[in-house]
Amino acid sequence: MKPWMKYVAIGWLLPGGGHLLLGRRWRGVFLLFAVLSMYLFGLMMRGTVYLPKSGDLMTTLVNTGGFLCNLLSGCLYVFAMAFGYEGSETPGLAFDYGTVFLASAGLLNLLAMVDAFEIATGKKD
Repeated sequence: MKPWMKYVAIGWLLPGGGHLLLGRRWRGVFLLFAVLSMYLFGLMMRGTVYLPKSGDLMTTLVNTGGFLCNLLSGCLYVFAMAFGYEGSETPGLAFDYGTVFLASAGLLNLLAMVDAFEIATGKKD
């Protein structure tokens, strides 16, 4: 196993965790706060947590893409699914914004994982 893999894996599991292991405490705490708050806002707005579904092309793309974005949130997604979270099926702005917050939290965590990878490999200070 390559040495940088543990930073990326911990960064996926716990947002900001890779930075904490690398000694970048403030950045790690900030990333944890940002991803966690986005995810919690998404849950409070009853956003959709996607599961992969097949069907026509558009249904497959939306559900698979949403699932990957949600999965990138790491333990937050695992906890939401373990506790049986089901988003709202009622259309509305809060529901839509909640879904975007949930997906954006995963994408922000992906950027944090890439940043931890670059720091661990020496490509970034």
